[in-house]
Amino acid sequence: MEQVSVLNVDRLTGGYSHGKPVLHDISFEVGRGEMIGLIGLNGAGKSTTMKHILGLMTPQGGEVQIQGSTLAADTQQYRASLAFVPESPQLYEEMTVREHLEFTARAYNVSPEDYEQRSRRLIQLFNMGDKEDSLSMHLSKGMKQKVMIMCAFVAAPPLYIIDEPFLGLDPLGIRSLLDFMVETKQNGSSILLSSHILSTIENYCDRFIVLHKGRVIVQGTLEQIREQTGQQGVPLEQIFYDLVQDSKWTVSDE
Repeated sequence: MEQVSVLNVDRLTGGYSHGKPVLHDISFEVGRGEMIGLIGLNGAGKSTTMKHILGLMTPQGGEVQIQGSTLAADTQQYRASLAFVPESPQLYEEMTVREHLEFTARAYNVSPEDYEQRSRRLIQLFNMGDKEDSLSMHLSKGMKQKVMIMCAFVAAPPLYIIDEPFLGLDPLGIRSLLDFMVETKQNGSSILLSSHILSTIENYCDRFIVLHKGRVIVQGTLEQIREQTGQQGVPLEQIFYDLVQDSKWTVSDE
């Protein structure tokens, strides 16, 4: 069965200023129902890649497509096709947890029936039942992160862009998120996940993209990456460490 591409990043070059790109000709795809791990050191270009996918930055070269459409060609459809969970939670201080969920559902045209079912499930899953009517300013960082996650999943778009979601979450919250992401991709949605906790995502992601100095140096399933690097049976964390230390795999900025 042919894999359907939900996200297609094709020869993307970009950054914050012309003439000094952060990203250099990167290409990858995320298929329907896939969870892809985007991994790299701080400054590798992960956040810049996500900003280009989100449409917050304009490519200097190449393009990004979601379900076959670019942001320029169909802005409304493009934005409706994805949800973003940032590394640092960003909420309206004087809105409650419930109001954030309702606001998101309306923005994504979620039906009242679907909203009720999804919100109940998410509130229970993340143990936020006693915080539904709390203002976000009164929540801990971990609870704020849970609200961001719940808002993304109540929307139920085809594609999720998730940046370091485990920061601030307690162990139960991390396990709940991982299990729900697996369920989400089994239902057909796709996830691009950035995380430094490689030992955790190793067992959950279908494929991995290793980004270093703005370039994709290796990508594939864990077994494919092991074959490419000649490290059979080696954990992802060790392979990643060896890759970014080995000049065979890394390139200069020049």
